[in-house]
Amino acid sequence: MARRPMTLARWMNTRPVAVTLYLVVMCAIIWSSYVGAQQMGYNWQWYQVPKYLFTFTDDGFQWGEIMVGLMATIGLSLTSFMLAIALGLVVALLRLSGLVVGKGVAIGFLELIRNIPLLVLLYLFYYVLGPIFGLDRWAASVLTLAVFHSALISEIFRAGINAIPKGQWEAADSIGMTRAQAYRWIVLPQSIRFMLPPLTGEMIALIKSSAIVSVIAVAELTTVGRNIISDTFMSFEIWFTVAAVYLVVTLILSFGVSRMEKRFAVYQ
Repeated sequence: MARRPMTLARWMNTRPVAVTLYLVVMCAIIWSSYVGAQQMGYNWQWYQVPKYLFTFTDDGFQWGEIMVGLMATIGLSLTSFMLAIALGLVVALLRLSGLVVGKGVAIGFLELIRNIPLLVLLYLFYYVLGPIFGLDRWAASVLTLAVFHSALISEIFRAGINAIPKGQWEAADSIGMTRAQAYRWIVLPQSIRFMLPPLTGEMIALIKSSAIVSVIAVAELTTVGRNIISDTFMSFEIWFTVAAVYLVVTLILSFGVSRMEKRFAVYQ
């Protein structure tokens, strides 16, 4: 079979070119920031940044404030994502149930959440529902992120379930499976390979969305960065470091799920 000629579009999509373009863009951003800071007479203090990542004391190795904030961000994001998956699955199943009430509730939930800004939803959970139900900052943040992203995750579940051929449902009926058993043993396991890429994107989006909880002083990565800046006035260094930490986390997550996708591709 003859190989297709290397077009410009295919050449631009190759990994070396993509990495090169990414590095060029990042270098341009860093250089522009450096030039702007120099024109402002900014006093760079990069030598102070490492102590906010880790330190060695008489007690041994200690994580710095930024890394402690990162652990809080990861914990907040994982808890919210697990809750969002559970809630999103329930909403998707209600919409696919065929019940008029269930479908109406699911559509109403989706339309309500998708048309409320995330910041407004956070204020509703913390300032309105918080005093009523006794929600602290952490609980309000988890519920806000989970509810907001569950609306998007439910659509991912619905699309993945609908991607399963109708013959699979008929096969389950032919051997006497209930609808719940068909979902558990046939439909959901096969739909994972369709849902994994968009779920990964949603997890990355949730990690980035978690920065918004800094407005109610939850001690996560962005809040820690703001506190350090208020004490040291190292705005450029700290925000660059915080951005780099977010970038590393999301890249690791993307790489790990890419490996998982290859494993599913082998065994499907």
